Amino acid sequence: MGIIELFILAVGLSMDAFAVSVCKGLAMKRCSFQKAAVCGIWFGGFQALMPLIGYILGYQFKNYITSVDHWIAFILLAIIGGNMMKESFSKEEDENSDSLDVKTMFLLAVATSIDALAVGITFAFLPDTNVTAAVLFIGIVTFVLSAAGVKIGNLFGTKYKAKAEFAGGLILVLLGLKILLEHLGMLG
Repeated sequence: MGIIELFILAVGLSMDAFAVSVCKGLAMKRCSFQKAAVCGIWFGGFQALMPLIGYILGYQFKNYITSVDHWIAFILLAIIGGNMMKESFSKEEDENSDSLDVKTMFLLAVATSIDALAVGITFAFLPDTNVTAAVLFIGIVTFVLSAAGVKIGNLFGTKYKAKAEFAGGLILVLLGLKILLEHLGMLG
């Protein structure tokens, strides 16, 4: 996986965390660098940890499913991306709380990084993937976008939340399709 593909993947994965960060910022009366950094650390940390866990799990089963690994990667990314796109059209309002307590942030960080766990599983099947660099890169990109999301939410509200979530889902679906087409020899 090249640096451009990794960047696109990192941005796609971080869109859930970005959307939640926008909501956090919207609920805050005052947005400080410290509050934005707290969100960034929670979301970026879990977005880095979950693909690592997924990679370890996927690596354990790699020998059993190598012949269908490209289909697994495609299906996982398509399901995750499709769900993100579907959620972007949801009219349900998220609970807007400015709380940054450990329980709240832990639950949000886990909820927004489940898709990264599934992506980590696909790393075990992709040749030449530097997993350490990939998880660090995903974590850093998510940190930056989440911290920015808090500030953006504080300034602009939820105007771009649905669009960001849809874009993130579309990126994941397209990346899954690219992996499948490359493995089937349809892309060079």
